[in-house]
Amino acid sequence: VGKKVQAIYLWWHKPVIDKELLRSLPNLKVIANSGVGMDHLDLKLVASFGVKMANAPNAVSSSTADTGMALLLASARRLVEVHNISISPSMEYCEADILGVKVAGATLGIIGMGSIGYKIALRAKAFGMNILYHNRTQRKVQEEQAVSATYCKKIESLLQQADFVMLVVSLTPQTHKLIGKRELELMKPTATLINISRGAVVDQEALVAALQNDVIRAAALDVTSPEPLPRDHPLLKLKNVIVTPHLGIKTDKATYMITEEAVENILAALNGLPLPSEVLPS
Repeated sequence: VGKKVQAIYLWWHKPVIDKELLRSLPNLKVIANSGVGMDHLDLKLVASFGVKMANAPNAVSSSTADTGMALLLASARRLVEVHNISISPSMEYCEADILGVKVAGATLGIIGMGSIGYKIALRAKAFGMNILYHNRTQRKVQEEQAVSATYCKKIESLLQQADFVMLVVSLTPQTHKLIGKRELELMKPTATLINISRGAVVDQEALVAALQNDVIRAAALDVTSPEPLPRDHPLLKLKNVIVTPHLGIKTDKATYMITEEAVENILAALNGLPLPSEVLPS
């Protein structure tokens, strides 16, 4: 059976791609991933077997950007907290001190200005936000002007100014625990951290301490490490945290488009053509 397999379509990181599996599939030509992040794959190991790899960047960017904005708005207006109050059997009125924070006019700092980060900037501009961004490379001037975004060469500058910090980076050795105790302390005490990238980009122990001690106002997390968190994890007990189960790309249309993009890459590889979304080991 192994000799017949020429392509693998990874859905939600499964099957696990290891040396044993690659050795058992001598005619494997391509692995297509259902999403952008490739941190669950050893890219150099896969490439050493002569296997090509592709992701699905085009299909997921709009849905993930929507998720980022949904978390920002939900946290700003404390939607989960007030929902629970509203459905409580004992509710008679909403306390006057349950106040959200204004989004229009607030400063959004986007860390990672790839296709998803840029689409978040487009959405944030429509909400009247001031936009800062930090990225490995600066965007073209006309791209910055289109979303009224200002480049911060140093991440520290963005953290000190932003009311909302949105993480949209890939998980790499360089971004592992990118946001730790020092970075959280640089943020405003009224700021909110939103993570739609990978859980390991944030030092979760430092985040718990920052939220408990009012170092930052709140966090909204679509990703954690691990997923799901243990049921007794302190992040799940804090009122100023929203946790969602990696919803990023989960819409009906995005799921369909991801599969289409994967099939396009697989067919290209099997026919000896360039892969539209090939990912090379760095």
